[in-house]
Amino acid sequence: MVKNNLALQFSINIAVFYLFCLAVGCTPETSNFDQDGALAANDPHSYANIDEVVVDHISLHFEVDFDAKVLRGTARLDIIQLSHTTQLILDTKMLQVSDIFLDNGDRVKFSFGKENRVFGTPLLIPILPTTKSVTVHYTTSPMSEALQWLDASQTLGKEYPFLFSQSQAILARTWVPCQDSPGVKFTYDATIQTKPNLLALMSAKNGTQKNADGLYTFKMKQPISSYLLALVVGDLSFSSTGRNSGVYAEPAMLDKAMWELTSMQSMIDSAEVLYGPYAWEQYDVVVLPPSFPFGGMENPRLTFATPTIIAGDRSLVSLIAHELAHSWSGNLVTNETWNDFWLNEGFTVYFEQRIMEKLFGKEYEEMLTKLGMGDLKTTLAELKSDGKEDDTHLYLNLAGRDPDDGLTDVAYEKGRFFLQTIEALVGRQRFDAFLKKYFNDNKFKTMSTKRFILYLNDNLLTQDEQVQIQVNKWIYGPGLPNNAPNPHSIELDRVEGVIAKYDNNRITAKSIDTTGYSTHHFLYFLRGLKNLNATRMKELDEAFGFTQTGNSEIACDWFKHAIKQEYKEAFPAMKVFLTSVGRRKFLTPLYSGLAETPENLKWAREVYAEARPTYHFVAYNAVDKILE
Repeated sequence: MVKNNLALQFSINIAVFYLFCLAVGCTPETSNFDQDGALAANDPHSYANIDEVVVDHISLHFEVDFDAKVLRGTARLDIIQLSHTTQLILDTKMLQVSDIFLDNGDRVKFSFGKENRVFGTPLLIPILPTTKSVTVHYTTSPMSEALQWLDASQTLGKEYPFLFSQSQAILARTWVPCQDSPGVKFTYDATIQTKPNLLALMSAKNGTQKNADGLYTFKMKQPISSYLLALVVGDLSFSSTGRNSGVYAEPAMLDKAMWELTSMQSMIDSAEVLYGPYAWEQYDVVVLPPSFPFGGMENPRLTFATPTIIAGDRSLVSLIAHELAHSWSGNLVTNETWNDFWLNEGFTVYFEQRIMEKLFGKEYEEMLTKLGMGDLKTTLAELKSDGKEDDTHLYLNLAGRDPDDGLTDVAYEKGRFFLQTIEALVGRQRFDAFLKKYFNDNKFKTMSTKRFILYLNDNLLTQDEQVQIQVNKWIYGPGLPNNAPNPHSIELDRVEGVIAKYDNNRITAKSIDTTGYSTHHFLYFLRGLKNLNATRMKELDEAFGFTQTGNSEIACDWFKHAIKQEYKEAFPAMKVFLTSVGRRKFLTPLYSGLAETPENLKWAREVYAEARPTYHFVAYNAVDKILE
């Protein structure tokens, strides 16, 4: 039933697209493929001929080989033919393909197209008009960019090896031959064979106990995009946090993680009240080793999370609210291409803030919002000074570029403030009703920016409101339009007063009253300081112990100042930080700051030589460019 429904939906989407083009007077783009394969016109980051044939289910069978650092097995792809094509083109990168069979048993002579450093290599498979599935026998590369293989020494327990994947944005093709485009959704099942003392989990229905034989089976009956394919294998334990939620972590981390994430079930309940039922049955979080390159990854049913959110005071749990919100915005309704990335992230940040407001109050939400605007303005200024003003648009043109280039605060924060601007004009009641309808009408489908604008105008905005919102300026224009909100926070106002006094030498660091300060107060304080030098850095350090803080967010902002002010007392602690944390959000600004002077660049390269083997590809790919 799922396959037939998906086929029908895909055909309907194509028909709607052509009708839309006729209505607005444009010509639909088509894909032309030569024998080597070419990037598709309807997705500039995929080789797949999705206008001719579409994958709607994948069956994976893997052996996890920790010694060779490879996955070895098969992928059977069930396909729906949309035209009389004789070829299926899949995205691959560094895969060693041995055999390919059609569903009639025929072994086919496949070929690879031209290799591209970013996009990999198209796999060209001859098929028949009657072909309904192909099975690819292959082995991943030890250098697969999605897969991070950790030795036991790189884990908390120090006893067993660990493996995790990171498929977003276009890294799924480095461990699964697929149509690696967010515009293609499919269901999947899998069988994973690993060592008996390890637990395997996927972005699917998971067990909670290790199997004696190390054999695990998975089913994902809801359709997802390839970037949401996920696998983790390690010494993991589970504990429930409520009706349909729980936490996986290494045994030594589980109690801390459970205490930190105790609000997970309340988050789910609050989200459902806002925008409708949670569509994925179970919501779990797995806390990964420190080398995970992101704060979190919204893999359906199983959010991947960095241990840097385990701060000991529950101050960083908004990240979990963000990943949970993706269960609606992103996983349920998905950006059609990476040029439409803001549709995933802008909606999610807006939704995250609504969850946090509901759980922790308006004043808490206002702090997060004001910090978000500060981050956005910094990013906009940096992009403009780097000559990348086009990257300050919500709708991006990433053709020929790594889609990770679009992973900036623009998609997240400018997208969120665009939605807040709409809410402020039409009122929360109308906007909530619109969003609930949006998620319901488009669930398990993809959305493009053009179609979203049509949907917004048809279902919410009057003509006068369309003019007032300035939709085109927000989406297709640079920077912030003149109707952008100006966030206000009573809590951060009092911090602003402290900053002004300290910058003007009217108070000392030790006289600052930080009673009731959360992580967010300290971040605003550190980001606002202007008149610093090494002496004042030492004074602040003696008062607040910033150099030795266990809070990664505060540590990163403090180390930025330490670099700029040449506060060498903090450099040993910074080295520990850089060699033990693999989160790209922290690594890129610190290495960028260090690269600005020859002495610090030399030091950074020495630290990086030690740290790089512990980083995921997503992280070291960014840092390599900084330190070249």
